[in-house]
Amino acid sequence: MQGLKYTVDIVMCIDATGSMAPIIAKVKANALRFYDDLMQVMTAKGKTIDSLRVKVIAFRDYYYDGEYSLEESGFFNLPTEKDNFKKFVDKIVAEGGGEEPESGLEALALAIRSKWNTSGDKKRQIIVVWTDASVHPLEAFENNKPENYPPNLPANFDELTDLWDGQYMSRAAKRLIIYSPDAYAWTDMANHWENTIQYPSKAGDGLNEIDYQTILDAIASSV
Repeated sequence: MQGLKYTVDIVMCIDATGSMAPIIAKVKANALRFYDDLMQVMTAKGKTIDSLRVKVIAFRDYYYDGEYSLEESGFFNLPTEKDNFKKFVDKIVAEGGGEEPESGLEALALAIRSKWNTSGDKKRQIIVVWTDASVHPLEAFENNKPENYPPNLPANFDELTDLWDGQYMSRAAKRLIIYSPDAYAWTDMANHWENTIQYPSKAGDGLNEIDYQTILDAIASSV
């Protein structure tokens, strides 16, 4: 609608474990193309974004990877901070993780608790997850949390669901787009969480151009 200010925040949660090596370069390249490609899709739909911020959370496995279990950036304003965004994404390397499952729920919880933009007439707060693995239950570390484990995270899936339903994100603005296998807990989210879409993936067979375009279209259509 003419005269309205559109603000969009996107948090990209990227599985950076060793099993993602065949496709991590593609995921990284698409992350760096994201601004230009999204703007092109938006223009084709007759829409304009006045403010676009992107944040990245690269996750592995708290059982195996210690201080490298999770790497989290702040929000980058695009396109003005595109170079800093590129520097952060470029340093993500697919390594570690041990055996499946991975620590995707911790990454998602931190994404939900991001410092979202609350200005603008029309807001969209979007989390996109790329992974080829299932996840550890949040209660896996209940009695033995690693030293670097993030504080004050949900204790179980029900509390994570409450976090998604809670005060951090606007109910009207939030969207969750999951590119993952049909596995715990991603499919549970797709089946029970509002404003959530899941696309299938499997190890070694990752984000192709059709899938990437589908995600762009889903974001643009939701704005």
